[in-house]
Amino acid sequence: MILNLQLACKHKKNLPKKSDFYHWLKAVVVHSPPEKEINIRVVDTEEMKSLNYKFCGKNRATNVLSFPFENIPGIIFPLFGDLIICRQVVELESSTQDKSLSSHWAHITIHGFLHLLGYNHIFENEAEIMQNIEVKSLIKLGYPDPYIVER
Repeated sequence: MILNLQLACKHKKNLPKKSDFYHWLKAVVVHSPPEKEINIRVVDTEEMKSLNYKFCGKNRATNVLSFPFENIPGIIFPLFGDLIICRQVVELESSTQDKSLSSHWAHITIHGFLHLLGYNHIFENEAEIMQNIEVKSLIKLGYPDPYIVER
């Protein structure tokens, strides 16, 4: 898998490294074709709020937006898609949910990546499938179940 990482936020201190993101993604897709590509862009609140409004109609920042790539008929391009992750939202959620910053970064990255792979949580049965994959992947990485408080 090819990972392109853009750090488009003012403060880059305490951000995960490219190798961290790669490690987290590989916990979900062990046998990804080597030429498959993903773009991750870490942004500040203002950019995330703008993107969330433009693409989702929500006038607030969110933790992650996923933009799956759809091939044009007849043209094959090996791209999973783009993940946009908001640094401040991830940090705030980590603090308010009493989770380690590293585990929350891993969770949000895996969550967004599953959206790129076609998973969703609109309906309860879809959410259960997606959450089970998240939990198994995070536990495999040595992180706790992020939904333990909700269950």
